[in-house]
Amino acid sequence: MPEPAMQTHFSPQQLADPAMADANAQLRACVHCGFCTATCPTYLVLGDELDSPRGRIYLIKEMLEKQLAPPSTTILHLDRCLGCFSCMTHCPSGVNYMHLFDHARAYIEQKKARSWPERILRAALVNVLTDRGLFRFSLFLAGIARPFAALLPQRLKAMVRQAPTSLPPQGPASRPGIFAAEGEKRARMALLSGCVQPVLAPSIDEAAVRLLTRHGVEIAIAQGQVCCGAMAHHLGDDTTAMTQIKTNIEAWEKLGALDGIVISASGCGTVVKDYGFMLKDDPEWAPRAARISALAKDITEILAGLTLKAPVIAAGQAVAYHSACSLQHGQKINQEPRALLAAMGFEVREIAEGHICCGSAGTYSMLQPELAGKLRDRKLANIVATGAPIVAAGNIGCIQHLGPKMGQSGGARMIHTVELLDWATGGPRPESI
Repeated sequence: MPEPAMQTHFSPQQLADPAMADANAQLRACVHCGFCTATCPTYLVLGDELDSPRGRIYLIKEMLEKQLAPPSTTILHLDRCLGCFSCMTHCPSGVNYMHLFDHARAYIEQKKARSWPERILRAALVNVLTDRGLFRFSLFLAGIARPFAALLPQRLKAMVRQAPTSLPPQGPASRPGIFAAEGEKRARMALLSGCVQPVLAPSIDEAAVRLLTRHGVEIAIAQGQVCCGAMAHHLGDDTTAMTQIKTNIEAWEKLGALDGIVISASGCGTVVKDYGFMLKDDPEWAPRAARISALAKDITEILAGLTLKAPVIAAGQAVAYHSACSLQHGQKINQEPRALLAAMGFEVREIAEGHICCGSAGTYSMLQPELAGKLRDRKLANIVATGAPIVAAGNIGCIQHLGPKMGQSGGARMIHTVELLDWATGGPRPESI
């Protein structure tokens, strides 16, 4: 017999709120089967039912249904969720845990249930990480604080230790402009340059621009575009997220006709593709947001539709492919990056437990450093087992979280998939190889 669906008891007044009605639909889709527990990273590490998607769904149901001030236990277990959405990939009932979880996070912030220090920290992360100038300055301060890291509280210690010791100069792809297609123009696309990636690794978007223009795609970087909204949205600050989202929609609309919006950071791509859902109840913005979401593509989706030039590097170089959660679970993109690398002559090796999150998850590695560290070490052990000297990934968060530890041990080098494809088709050799 099939498992019974979860029963909910929301009032008609509660269900009049579209967001609550959406949450109710997702709650009622859950049939308690437990498939999600086997693929949930925090459940695998902690073994606590409340740190599994099924357990968190029960906590969210209780909190929303009874309109509770979020209990500290509920906040604890929801904060431990990475938002990797492996549970969605493996859920036979199709529960959209992402939308349910996003609603619960926003509810917690609206109720102002956190302590003042916690609220200040989260507000600081939203404001600093989404402003390139402030982010650069914060990394400068981290450099000053690094010798004293052992004296700092655990979270600040983790933030200081994660900060790079030096920053590369800003590249042309970090600024608004038009990059002409080489040869016959096949398409015109916008590129989301983002907020964190241009500061930490401008080489990624430089490679993206070279690779796409080399294959006939004109690239436009819009004046006035800002953070995609992911940071604020994932921290429950939907007011800031909506402002950023609308700013981006307007900036891209001003570019005129586009064949796509290219995104090289998969964490950003998952959110931009969800703009249509996030603004669906706003009559003015809903159709505009839906158009933008339809245009948004991960760069590997774009490249898979092009005929890439023949590789100019030696074939057979081993590359382990790390599939970022936001790409494989958030966007359901699995084969394109692997196929592109293989077509360029790389020997693509699979990483065991590839569906398990590495622990980066946006700001998670800063807010939950202990759990993030355990998941990082688990992922690194599986990477080492491949024996590959290069690891390809499509998300800056994973690269920053895993890469430094690899470098410290003299092991594999972590490189964005796009940088490898650019190199293979005539671009410069990535510096870290």
